[in-house]
Amino acid sequence: MSKKKIRARERTTIIKALRAGVVPNVGLHHIQVGRSSEISALLEDIDHIKEEGSSIRFIIGEYGSGKTFFMNLIRLVAMEKKMVVAHADLTPDRRLQSTGGHAQALFSELMTNISTRTKPDGGALSNIIERFISQMREESEKTGQSVEQLVFNRLAPLKELVSGFDFARVITEYWRAYEEEDHQIQGACLKWLRGEYATKTNAKKELPIGSIIDDNNYYDYLKLFARFVRLAGYEGFVVSLDEMVNLYKLNHKISRSRNYEQVLRILNDSLQGRASGIGFLFGGTPEFLSDSYRGLYSYEALETRLAENSFAQEGLVDLSGPVIRLENLSPEDLFVLLSNIRHVFAKGEPASYLIPDEAIAAFMQHCSQHVGDAYFRTPRSSVRAFTDFLSILEQNPEATWQDLLPKVQIQQETNPDLLPLEEEQPSPESDGRPQNAPVSPAESDDELTSFRL
Repeated sequence: MSKKKIRARERTTIIKALRAGVVPNVGLHHIQVGRSSEISALLEDIDHIKEEGSSIRFIIGEYGSGKTFFMNLIRLVAMEKKMVVAHADLTPDRRLQSTGGHAQALFSELMTNISTRTKPDGGALSNIIERFISQMREESEKTGQSVEQLVFNRLAPLKELVSGFDFARVITEYWRAYEEEDHQIQGACLKWLRGEYATKTNAKKELPIGSIIDDNNYYDYLKLFARFVRLAGYEGFVVSLDEMVNLYKLNHKISRSRNYEQVLRILNDSLQGRASGIGFLFGGTPEFLSDSYRGLYSYEALETRLAENSFAQEGLVDLSGPVIRLENLSPEDLFVLLSNIRHVFAKGEPASYLIPDEAIAAFMQHCSQHVGDAYFRTPRSSVRAFTDFLSILEQNPEATWQDLLPKVQIQQETNPDLLPLEEEQPSPESDGRPQNAPVSPAESDDELTSFRL
């Protein structure tokens, strides 16, 4: 447990987030417990990315087990290691592959959420470009070369990559607009780099560029951006995608398969060294990974590549493969976690603790009686209840934890990913055909489609 004093802003953010059942964006180190082996494995990945390598990890854990917390922690660690990070949650409208703008929407979300150590809450795209420009200015003063020539020379290697010419041209346009204080063109360049133009025509009205970032090429631009951030002086680029289970929940088999093809492409690039200076984190539940009908294992090439070490049994672990399964917290881990939350409430001052260790043990016993072992295996509800418990004690000094504890209510966690899926008609983008077009037996999700009497 950290013995340092906790700043008021961090304290407030942590408490509000925990009470809402979400992961705080700051101060995670104050409450982190366990996962030391997993964190060490990801730190090795970060070092590999810094050496211009690539990595990919599938963070797999039960619903409510702390996947999002773990992924946010790794993002914060990456930023401390001078990396650029981008994160997004997959949704029905944000996917890895699409012909209806859903993949472009995912890219836009990622680029909007780009963060660095000095700008950890997103919106760092312009800062990264301007850092690159500042470096070119400094080099110009030292060498006597013009800034324009330095910009062209530094971006030249990008032009040899897929889509690199247009990317370099937009960065150059931003530099010119920056020099001329043309905020309108600067804004148009950022809009283009975020993938926010719907058509090439709209983009060409504002920029001398004949292309846009769309569903088909966004992944190439992620790899280009990873190269660019190194030119701007950063150590690499980490892309974090949570709620991957939304691919598992797609009802249309063709749409699922095409999204899994994109996962396979990213996996192959990362494992075979065709990407440079970039790492991917994918967060999902065990069903998303292992379900042989709808999960990643339903796609044979992915099942082969993601198969786990058969020797990793009976307490033996192997964290060298792409899949990291988050072990459940133990009761001892949860005790430390609740103690850390108590420490946050006290602003890092043990003398200001609202309750003694005895009360934490009693709270855990209360949870066990109401929800069984799930209170520490999927601890989100327990943490929310404990945060509410301390909030009441803090605001009502006359109350005692002994009187309040029996009134604490713990909700049983239910995984919405396992609820029956609603039937839906395939959207026009799901397979590129009109919505009412017939589905052939070979393409149907239902093996009995072709059966006739």
